[in-house]
Amino acid sequence: MEIKRVFSTVLTTFFITAASSFAFASPEVHEEENNHSHEVSTTEEKEEFNPNEMIMHHVMDAHEWHLWDVTGDDGEVHPTSIPLPIILWDNGLHVFSSSKFEHGTAVVESNGNYYKIHHEKIYKTDAEGTLTMDAEHHPTNEKPLDFSITKNVFSMFLSAALLLFLFLSVAASYKKNPKAPKGLAGFLEPLVVFVRDDIAIPNIGEKKYRKFMGFLLTVFFFIWINNLLGLIPVFPGGANLTGNIAVTVVLSLFTMFIVNLSGNRNYWGHIFDPMGNSMPWAGKGVLYVILLPIEVAGIFIKIAALIIRLFANITAGHIIVLSLISIIFVKESIGWSAISVPMTLFISMLELLVAALQAYIFTMLSAVFIGQATAEHH
Repeated sequence: MEIKRVFSTVLTTFFITAASSFAFASPEVHEEENNHSHEVSTTEEKEEFNPNEMIMHHVMDAHEWHLWDVTGDDGEVHPTSIPLPIILWDNGLHVFSSSKFEHGTAVVESNGNYYKIHHEKIYKTDAEGTLTMDAEHHPTNEKPLDFSITKNVFSMFLSAALLLFLFLSVAASYKKNPKAPKGLAGFLEPLVVFVRDDIAIPNIGEKKYRKFMGFLLTVFFFIWINNLLGLIPVFPGGANLTGNIAVTVVLSLFTMFIVNLSGNRNYWGHIFDPMGNSMPWAGKGVLYVILLPIEVAGIFIKIAALIIRLFANITAGHIIVLSLISIIFVKESIGWSAISVPMTLFISMLELLVAALQAYIFTMLSAVFIGQATAEHH
């Protein structure tokens, strides 16, 4: 393992972190969080369990890091959360803690402006917190530019810091002992060699693979680590980073830029002249009109496949696990745990495989696309 390659991986991590943080500026949540709107019934009727709200609360983003709910002496349920910074741009910078929203029940005043959070979106309002709704019950109030550190953004920074720690530690280990790897370096080297020998070289080629290793290593470990961290949304404090389409979009855009900026004349020639020299230009006619849009669309279809594949697989796994757990509460019987718990354990073990598999597939497809763009004409 070369130290230059390790530091290249670290550098690429910074770029992915910076780009993804902007993509998270305005998280969209279409379901109201269950623990932010608990009310005690005056008739002492038991509130019906809503699995949809519970599931959406765990898989979607938020402006605070919810941990658990606590029932007070008054019988009311109080959410316990870690507040995160709210950063808004609205004719100036507004910075305050998300705790001021009091879980969506309070209006926040900042430099003469008033803001209210509704379904994890922040709107401008008046001192009373008035929200004007349209026919579909969506607020029509003006929204400031939201650059807040949400739960997923914080989780992303945490994973980026973990990547930096891992690879800087490995680099330091190889400086001290450049021969036989030990400890953490001994664990990571087979994975790095796997990415090199089984992904990069077969698809890109021995002559050109080195310049892309930093990106491929970063993508592989970034997705794998966050997939593993994403397995804990069923527990308090979990974040679903790779199940957020904003992350998969940014990672896929990196692949698209690298593929198209690295493409040689053969790659672009095949796109804009798909029939090549198989027939003279005069005879191409209608075939050229049909094939050219298909080849150009293929550039974006490849990226869309990367976006949807990672996002859908990770999100689907979390929803299945949470749905199985919800059966116990929907049926209001602990007897259902005899079925729900074993199935949840099975799916969770399967998710460990999926976490590594999706990192491998994303990295493999990225290498395939790069190899197609840089391949020499045969």
